[in-house]
Amino acid sequence: MSRPDEQRFPASVFRVGSEPDARFTLANERTFLAWIRTALALVAGGVALETLGLDLHPGLRLAASLVLIVAGTALPLIAWAGWMRVERALRSGSPLPSSIVGVVLAVVVAVVGALVLLGVLLR
Repeated sequence: MSRPDEQRFPASVFRVGSEPDARFTLANERTFLAWIRTALALVAGGVALETLGLDLHPGLRLAASLVLIVAGTALPLIAWAGWMRVERALRSGSPLPSSIVGVVLAVVVAVVGALVLLGVLLR
């Protein structure tokens, strides 16, 4: 008979340590889902920026749209890796790892902001 932890996905997370307080696990899951919503908003923003055809420099508008769409596509993968790292730390009683997701998102927003600003100035 297999243990319940061996049937849970991903096994690389749930085979580590012991079951933490459910509140912490659920908080980690809520954070992951918030990053998923953010990724969806990034993709929608990229599509909207290009589809609405705002009075911006066309090349810079396209570049900003592509940055948003690529970031929105990559963010769930980065968030998933972060969820796994935090869940492993919770299960093993280790200190929580630092998060790279916020830094990535800050850089994306700064780049898109700069592209849109240049697009307005160079139209």
